[in-house]
Amino acid sequence: MKTITFITIVLISGALAGLVHGTVNFTIVEPYLDQAIGLENESLFASGEAENTLEFWAEYESYRIWQKSGQVLAGIILGLAMGSLFGIVFALSKNSLPGKTDISKSIILSGMMWLVLFIIPFLKYPANPPTVGETETVLLRTILYVSFMIISGIGFVIFYKISLKLKNNKKYFGILGYLGLLITAYVLMPENPDKITAPMNLVNEFRFVSILGVSSFWGSVGIILGLFWKKFIK
Repeated sequence: MKTITFITIVLISGALAGLVHGTVNFTIVEPYLDQAIGLENESLFASGEAENTLEFWAEYESYRIWQKSGQVLAGIILGLAMGSLFGIVFALSKNSLPGKTDISKSIILSGMMWLVLFIIPFLKYPANPPTVGETETVLLRTILYVSFMIISGIGFVIFYKISLKLKNNKKYFGILGYLGLLITAYVLMPENPDKITAPMNLVNEFRFVSILGVSSFWGSVGIILGLFWKKFIK
C-alpha cells in the first residue's frame, strides 16, 4: 500500500462524507435550530436580558447567516477528522472484518463505528437543541459524552478481539462482556445536568433529525472509502 495513496483516499472520503453530512444538517437540522433559538430569544426578552429591538434582530440575523453558511464547511472539517480515524481503523482491521469485498467490509465497519461511537453514547446523552442547557454546563456535558464514547469504543475493541479468539458459541461471551460494560457505565455515569425546559416535541424532533444527519456521514464514508479502496488500493 502506498502511503500517499492511502492518505489521499482517506482524506477525500472523509471530506465527501462530511459534505454530505453538512448538506443534510443544513437542510433538515437548521429549521429546528431556528425554532429553538427563537424560543431562547423569547426567554431573553421575558427575563430582560435582551431587548426586542431592531438592533438585536439585525445582529441576530447577521450571526445566523454566518452560522448557516459555515454548516457545510464544518461538516467537511469534521469529515476530514472522523474520516481519517475511520480510514486508519479500516486499514488495521480489514482482514478481521466480516464481508467478502472491500466495499462490504467498509460498510460493515462504518455501521459498527456508527453504533459504538454515536448511537450508544446518544442513548445516554442524546442531543438537545440550543434552548436546552446552560452555558456553565457545556464543559461538563462534553466531558460526559466524550467519556461515554471512549468507554464504548475501547470496550468494543477489547471485547471484539476477545470474541475473535473464542470458538463457536463461546463468541457470545464477548458480546455479553461488552453489554455488561455498557450497562455498568450507563448506570454509574451521571445524568445530563440540564433540565429540559423546551417543548418535548421540538426536542424529540431535533434528536431525530440529528440522528439522520450523523447517520448520513457514517453511511457515506463507508460506501465512499470502500469504493476508493477497491479501485486504488491493491
